[in-house]
Amino acid sequence: MSKLSLLRVGSLLARRGTAAGVRGSVRTASHGHGVAKQADMSLPMYWDRRDTPLPDVPYQRELSGPQESLKLKERGSWKELTREEQIALYRMMFKQSYAEMKKPSNEWKTVVGGVFIFIGITSLVVWWQRVFVYPPRPHTLTDEWKATQAKRMIDMRVNPVEGLSAKWDYERKEWKK
Repeated sequence: MSKLSLLRVGSLLARRGTAAGVRGSVRTASHGHGVAKQADMSLPMYWDRRDTPLPDVPYQRELSGPQESLKLKERGSWKELTREEQIALYRMMFKQSYAEMKKPSNEWKTVVGGVFIFIGITSLVVWWQRVFVYPPRPHTLTDEWKATQAKRMIDMRVNPVEGLSAKWDYERKEWKK
């Protein structure tokens, strides 16, 4: 038994040693289907968020020829820029404006619809189980049976100190007040 576990531990350590030889930024994908590049999460990234409206990096990092000339024109007076050029400069820095980020979306409708679909399917499953899976209710749960059982317990004087028989007046044949 200990031989088997020692062999197992040895093989796991050998695999770990070969896996440690792989570089940290590039790892092989599962089943040998190419190489998957891992993102470096320590570098600043662009996010459109309402709680942090000024991201760390601009939206467009690589600029085209007209965008570079517009960036050079930006260094001058902003009064010389047209409204379209100012908007184009803004869109190089930000994907959405703060007002666009604050605009409500219709995602709540999808969530509520999904919840209603889930509740509907669950209700159908419960109904199906009640009709086709569960056996019929036992006769001992009917009101007549419960009344007969209570009368029988009173006649047998079951638990006369604190139970049902203690609350029954045997002389007047009614419940005590």
